Amino acid sequence: MELPTLAGIEEAEGRIRPHLAETPLLRSEILSRAMSADVWLKLETASPITSFKLRGALAALSRAQEAGGLASACTSSTGNHGQGVAYAARLLGLAAKIFLPEPPNPVKQAMIEAFGGTIHAVGHDLDAAKAEAIAYAAGNGALFVDDGESLDLMEGAGTLGLEAARALKDIDAVFVPMGSGTLATGVATAVKGLQPGAKVIAVQAKGAPAMVESFHAGRAIERPAQSTADGLICRVPAERALAGLLATVDDAMTRSDEQLLAGVRTLIECAHVLVEPSGAAGLAAAYAGRGALTGKRIVLILTGANITEHQLTAALSGEPLVALEQAVEA
Repeated sequence: MELPTLAGIEEAEGRIRPHLAETPLLRSEILSRAMSADVWLKLETASPITSFKLRGALAALSRAQEAGGLASACTSSTGNHGQGVAYAARLLGLAAKIFLPEPPNPVKQAMIEAFGGTIHAVGHDLDAAKAEAIAYAAGNGALFVDDGESLDLMEGAGTLGLEAARALKDIDAVFVPMGSGTLATGVATAVKGLQPGAKVIAVQAKGAPAMVESFHAGRAIERPAQSTADGLICRVPAERALAGLLATVDDAMTRSDEQLLAGVRTLIECAHVLVEPSGAAGLAAAYAGRGALTGKRIVLILTGANITEHQLTAALSGEPLVALEQAVEA
C-alpha cells in the first residue's frame, strides 16, 4: 500500500502555499517551566478555518482538479475536515457536499455553511455518515475526499510537520492529536524525513480508542466512539491510515475527556491560546508523561479551535492540568 513520502509532502506544500501561509511555531515559557522541558506550540488554529484540515483538502482537490473532470466534491466529517473541503472547494471553484453525523457540532456546521458547503446531517456516528457520503459520490459523480484512506490528504496534512521540522532543530518528540490517523501519519513522515531521531506520539480520546488499540495490536480493531472531542473520534480504522501509523509513529495513547478539557483550560491560562478539546490532546498526553520529557525539546500540535460554548464552559468549570501560579514558580 502506498504511503506518504517526504517528496510527496514537499509537492503538496507547493500546492497549498499560494492559499495558506505557514502557521506559527512558538515557544511557551510557562508550559516549559511547568514541564521542565522546552515546549513549542504549532498553532494550526491560525488558519482561515482555525484547523489543520485545510492543508489536506487543498492538496487532494488541487491534485484531482489538475487530473481533470472534477466538478464537485463530497466528504464525511465531524466538522473540521468538512470545513477544509468546503473552503478548498470554494477556492478552486467546486461545489461541496458535507455529510455530518447527527447531531452535528453547531459551530462547525455554521462554518461549513459559511464556506459554501451544503450540509447533510445523517447517521449516528462518523462511519455511518461516511457510508452515506460514499453512496452519494458514487451516484452523482462527485469526488469523495476520504479522511483516512486518501494519500493526498496525508501528504497535505504532513506539510505542518515539514514546517515544524524546518523551523526548529533537534526536536525530541512531537505530540499529535489523532482521529482517523491521517495527520499523525503525515506529520511523522515529514518530521522523521528531516529529523530521523525525533519521536512522534499520537493521542486519541479514551472514549474512542479504535486507532490506539489497533496501533498496539498491529491490526484493525473496531471500538465504540463517544467523546466530547469530536475531532478525535474514529470507530472503524481506515486501512491506509493504520498502515501509516504502524510504519511511522513511535507510540499512541489515549486521554480522558476530563484530561482533554483540563488541557483546554491550561492552554487558555498558560499560553493564551484557545483550542477545542481535540486540540489539547497533545498537551494532555505530554503533561501526563512529563517525567520522561525533562530537558527534552517537544512540539505540541494544536490542531483546531472550533470549540462550542458547552465545551468551553465545561473546560473553564474544571481544574487545569497545572495552575498558572504553580507553572510560573516551577
